[in-house]
Amino acid sequence: MTRPILFLAAVAMLTGPLSGPAWSQGAPQTITLLKIDPMSLATGYRTSKVVGSTVVNEANQTIGTIDDLIVTPSEKVPFAVLSVGGFLGIGTKYVVVPFSLLHVKDKQMELPGATKESLKALPDFKYNTRT
Repeated sequence: MTRPILFLAAVAMLTGPLSGPAWSQGAPQTITLLKIDPMSLATGYRTSKVVGSTVVNEANQTIGTIDDLIVTPSEKVPFAVLSVGGFLGIGTKYVVVPFSLLHVKDKQMELPGATKESLKALPDFKYNTRT
C-alpha cells in the first residue's frame, strides 16, 4: 500500500515543474489594461440595438438601414454597413461608412448630408463569405 502512494508522490513531484508558466516557451508578453468607468458607458448603445436601425438624413428622410458593424484589425474605428434601396432584400445595395459619421439624434441614427442617391453612388460592399 505504501509503494503506490510513494510512486504517485514521486510522479507528482516530477510532473510539477513540467507545468510551468506559459512564458517559458518564448518571450514574456505583457498586457496593459485600461480602466474604464462603467458609468461612462451607460449612455452608449449596444451593437444589438444599433444593427437594424433606420438611418435618416438631417431632413429626416430615411436613407438606409444599418445592416452590420465591422471592426478591422488595422483600424481603430468601427464601420457601419448600410443597406440602401431595395424592397424586402431584393435590389438592396450595401455600402460602408465610418461609424463616426453617424450621429444619434432623437433616438435615431442620422447621417448628415447623405441621400439615397449619394449612398448608392458609393462602391458596393460584399460580405466575405469565407469567414
